[in-house]
Amino acid sequence: MSHQAPSIADAQFEGTGYSYTMSLIRGKHKMAILYCLMEFQPVRFNEMRRYLGKITDKTLSANLKELEADRLIARQEYPQIPPKVEYSLTELGESLMEVLDQLCTWGETHMGRFVVAP
Repeated sequence: MSHQAPSIADAQFEGTGYSYTMSLIRGKHKMAILYCLMEFQPVRFNEMRRYLGKITDKTLSANLKELEADRLIARQEYPQIPPKVEYSLTELGESLMEVLDQLCTWGETHMGRFVVAP
């Protein structure tokens, strides 16, 4: 009786470090928000919207709330008129940026190596 090795396509990633990390950065704008904060922190809401370009207030607000709930960013509210709120990376967010930087470096290194067939 021959045993066939399980296919990687059949692997269960749920509950792994990989799936947890991907759940934190999944979405169209989250990585861009994190990079914006890494470069320019602290950043106010309207500044971030300008840096990111095409993003609605609703989408930006939802992404910021999710990143804050995941403790990757901190929201600092100042009691003044008009209201002032700034966002910055937490220690946890900064540690994730080290990993994302490695991912980007890998991509830059290998980007031109393969031609994708049309």
